Amino acid sequence: MVTSTRVTTAVLCVTALFAPSAWPQRNVGQGHPIGTISTQGKLIILELNKGALGSSNLFDLAHRTLTFKPDGNGYRISNGTLQWDPEFGSELKSNQVELHNFAFPFSGKQWTSFSVANTGAITFGPSDTGFPIARFDQLSVAAASIINTVPGIAVFLKPRMSGPRYVKESPDRVLVTWNLTEPWGGIQDFTWQPTVNRFQVLLGKDGSIVMSYEDIAARDAIVGIYPTIDNGTEKTLTILRADAGDFSDVADLKLSMVDDVLLRATLETRGPVIPEGDPRLAGLVYRIIFEKEPSSRLIWTIRGVGRRQRDGAPTSGSRYVVFGDGVGRRVTVASQSISVEGTLPASFLQDAHELLVSVETETRGDSTPRTAIPSGSFAHSGLHSPEVDLSALHPAAGRFKLVYEAFHYLALPHPRDLSCTVISALGDKFDFLAYYSDFRIDNQEAGTPSDGPMGGHVTGIGQIEHGLAQYCSAGRFQWGFIQPVYAGANQMQKYPPAGVKTNNPRDIDFYEQQLGERSLDAGMLPYNLAMSQIGHEMGHRWSAFVSARVNGETIPLGPTHWARGLQAPVAFPYQRPVEASAMGGGVWQDNFDGTFTQLDDDYYVPATGYSYLDLYLMGLIAPAEVPDFFLLRNLVPTGHDPNGHPTFKADRTKVTIADVIAAEGPRTPPVAQSQRKFNTGMVVVVEHGAKPSHELLERTAGIAKAWIDYWSTVTGRRASMTTEP
Repeated sequence: MVTSTRVTTAVLCVTALFAPSAWPQRNVGQGHPIGTISTQGKLIILELNKGALGSSNLFDLAHRTLTFKPDGNGYRISNGTLQWDPEFGSELKSNQVELHNFAFPFSGKQWTSFSVANTGAITFGPSDTGFPIARFDQLSVAAASIINTVPGIAVFLKPRMSGPRYVKESPDRVLVTWNLTEPWGGIQDFTWQPTVNRFQVLLGKDGSIVMSYEDIAARDAIVGIYPTIDNGTEKTLTILRADAGDFSDVADLKLSMVDDVLLRATLETRGPVIPEGDPRLAGLVYRIIFEKEPSSRLIWTIRGVGRRQRDGAPTSGSRYVVFGDGVGRRVTVASQSISVEGTLPASFLQDAHELLVSVETETRGDSTPRTAIPSGSFAHSGLHSPEVDLSALHPAAGRFKLVYEAFHYLALPHPRDLSCTVISALGDKFDFLAYYSDFRIDNQEAGTPSDGPMGGHVTGIGQIEHGLAQYCSAGRFQWGFIQPVYAGANQMQKYPPAGVKTNNPRDIDFYEQQLGERSLDAGMLPYNLAMSQIGHEMGHRWSAFVSARVNGETIPLGPTHWARGLQAPVAFPYQRPVEASAMGGGVWQDNFDGTFTQLDDDYYVPATGYSYLDLYLMGLIAPAEVPDFFLLRNLVPTGHDPNGHPTFKADRTKVTIADVIAAEGPRTPPVAQSQRKFNTGMVVVVEHGAKPSHELLERTAGIAKAWIDYWSTVTGRRASMTTEP
């Protein structure tokens, strides 16, 4: 995964997008230290400031039953001892459930069908519609952002779960039971073995909803009821107008509340709003800033995003996205207005009769925030947050039309804050920064994307140096993890436990025998998954952003990761004789009959080295050392060869390093002057007042040692790596 400087999102190592909401919603341009630094041997200890990542809220409803009883236009909620039906009924073969005995009343309609997702939720409407929650969303943020998207019930909403679901219908009720496991055995997982998460919901003909939790291993999820409230009663709270002489296109801001829950913010513009698809949209930013006091602020950001050409000019395909604590993902655009809606946290609303609100804007070519509407106050009487403590509720607490609780770990840090904490204390002496912790953060993946200012003054690689000062670097810092990797995650183990068998070619155990054959002690190299992660992420400092100009056509070879059909064999293999680049691509055998056999795939487990193209972009080999390669397009599977390797039909395009240089310009500095000595700061992150555990220190030190050996091997000893604090 990597954050690209050309777009505003980070990209997962496989295909999915890492949403902008993944970082805390403070307006971070310049990074700021968020802790104190000390050293222990060659490890850097970062002790977080108190509250730097907020607080966790872990699941506390195991062996309990929640009852939502209809009352007027809402529900009375009670929390009691476990009521469990051991007769689950029939296992579902698809997501869809059809009711035969009654219609279930919910969200103002009568439903005779609904969808049961293996993420632990029920939604109503089209069969392919579910809660729009991505696998990398912070649950603390996603719980509010799914409001008013689809009507549904979050019984134990958690991405990446899998397992059977069951349904049993009676004359006046229907029971749905889940028996799910968290993801296991993979590089991005937190466990080597399946876990047990068994829960059920009873939907009554009278509209009652009863959620029961028998056995729950996971500690984070979203629980609640989510009727849609689009057509609720709207009440204007305030209208703030821009100064007459203001330069921006914003004329005024209207705040209104819908059904006492949703806060709707509408920006009226002086002229026509730039529509989605217009290339001028890229780089446009509107920020609606709510303040309770100077030290407590919350930001909803509307941003225009879109792909850019090689010269930085935008292309068509631009769109609006919105992110921030509590804001929904929908942006409504009219001829001269843009509106978003969401909720404000209970902690933000309490003890304050009035809040302040202002609007900032940015435009392409001028990233300096400009005040469009100065700060003004508004009273929020009647507006309340639907987020509650479900374990503390009882019927006398009142009626709730929409209600939820987000169970989550600590918030994600911002990478600029992390780098500034380290560099401000120890100096600008790091090319890379890797972070490890003995606490989990609010992310469904155990690994981390990467990001950085690309220091070192390198050109001709499809990316440019940017924002060094924001990372507190004067020029050296290049790339780093976005967030710490949890010490208990699979990828921080020296070896997988004995006996783990997933039979999945993307899990390390699949290769255990093969890797052992290459070792004197019949075992795989230590910290194999950790090398997969750090080798891939730090490789993003140079790869994979380039294109090639072939016969007048500019062909992207990525973007971000090498295309699956790119011929990218490793120059200096790490542990197997045939390896594809850690940055993607494959090792392809041309069968000279229009078909191609994939000898190694584009996944980065087990750990692999870098291709000739990678090494050229890294400045470690000259253009003349890069053999001609090819790109396969229009891949169509045709079966497998006798050794089980997949075969494809494809269109083959020859590519040379000269074609890459024609598209990107020559790599500078050239190989004779390029950097050869690199230093990685290995940073152990602990909570305020805590000391690093023995496990965390031992594993981070082990990864550091393996990283030095890995780097030497996969660069053909043309470069060296240190981990000096």
